[in-house]
Amino acid sequence: MQSNLIPRNYNSSYLKASHGKGIYIYDLEGNAYIDGCCGALVSGLGHGNTEIIDAIIEQYRKLEFAHPSRWSCDIVEKAATEVANFAPDGLDNVWFVCGGSEAIESAIKLARQYYYERDGIDTSRHLTIGRWYSYHGSTLGTMSVCASIARRKVFAPLLKDHPKIENSYCYRCPYGKTYPSCNVMCAHKLEETIRRIGPQYITSFIAEPVVGSSICALTPPKEYWPIVRDICTKYDILLIADEVMSGCGRTGANFAVNHWDVIPDIIATAKGLAAGYVPTGAIIAKSSVTDAVKNGSGGFVHGHTYNGNPISAAAVVAVMDFMKKNDIVNNAKNIGEKLKKGLEKIASDNPVVGDVRGMGMQLGVELVEDKTSRKPFDPKLKAAQFAAQKLIDEQLIVYPSTGTIDGIEGDNFLIAPPLTTTEAEADNILERLSKGLANAAKELLNRS
Repeated sequence: MQSNLIPRNYNSSYLKASHGKGIYIYDLEGNAYIDGCCGALVSGLGHGNTEIIDAIIEQYRKLEFAHPSRWSCDIVEKAATEVANFAPDGLDNVWFVCGGSEAIESAIKLARQYYYERDGIDTSRHLTIGRWYSYHGSTLGTMSVCASIARRKVFAPLLKDHPKIENSYCYRCPYGKTYPSCNVMCAHKLEETIRRIGPQYITSFIAEPVVGSSICALTPPKEYWPIVRDICTKYDILLIADEVMSGCGRTGANFAVNHWDVIPDIIATAKGLAAGYVPTGAIIAKSSVTDAVKNGSGGFVHGHTYNGNPISAAAVVAVMDFMKKNDIVNNAKNIGEKLKKGLEKIASDNPVVGDVRGMGMQLGVELVEDKTSRKPFDPKLKAAQFAAQKLIDEQLIVYPSTGTIDGIEGDNFLIAPPLTTTEAEADNILERLSKGLANAAKELLNRS
């Protein structure tokens, strides 16, 4: 039977989902698959959470939509307060959108308007510095600051390009250095790039504190974020933290930047913010940024029909309430530590697991043909997708990613189950990972 739906990929086959409960998604035959990546780090509180569903239904009965150009809703105000209280100190101003791409787009535009309001219409500031092999969204604006090669190449002629620096990829240092003798060169390169371009042309620097899909769960040296914070402050440039994946408790802290006691000027977040129950995202900004707009023209020259809608707000309030009542962030920290130790044990026994990294319940595995030389697999083998399929055979879903080294080579996958995962469920995940990766290793090494 021909489908009228445009799929993500016409060359892929898909499992047929029936329903979900807790950390599981069930197919039409009733087989239970562990959602080991929350789709794309979205379903942070698992599936079928009745507390959240009931809160959303209650709001539907009251009011499903009121356009933000005309109406203010108490539930949206409450959601903003909850998010501001959850964010690092000083980030007090919340703008709600429908997803991660919209959040990043909003952050980039707010950064530009900040200088426009502060310095006047003739300000030359318009560039956002990003990082190579980053991913920040799929709109033309967000793709312009991204450097995810596979996602960009078709649309490159449509993009206004922005400058990039190397990522903090210690396992494959782009400078051939070793931490800590490197003096965290990857962070200091930001200052070099700013000086070359001229800070008078730059609005912001954007990066994921813990990288999501582009270099799975890449975690920087502890000095990295304090250094880039200081550099941005020195040159009067806004620091944007892309916490679309890493926010909302995912790394075992409210936001990943909390691990380094760094306060960005703007956080962009989504995915776990409403835990998949309603498409929702947000930016959270310092008052020093929003006051420039408030005391200038008075309006953010940006907006979408559904930004600040009451249904998303009800989901956010319910998610925040559930997380607080059930100590979810601390559970993410503890279960994440258990999963990481288990992954490290798997890596010690498995010949193709080259690196295990991440924080809390945002963990990544890098696959290699040779662990000593760190030689990657031939891209033709599609090792990450192959391993992901072997894990599907074990009824465990992970998030594969390729081209993470140079846009062509590099095979990784994310392990990021719901933050509600129990110790027993974590043991089950590790058992399936061990078996599936052992099977993948045998076949991959025979083919390479």
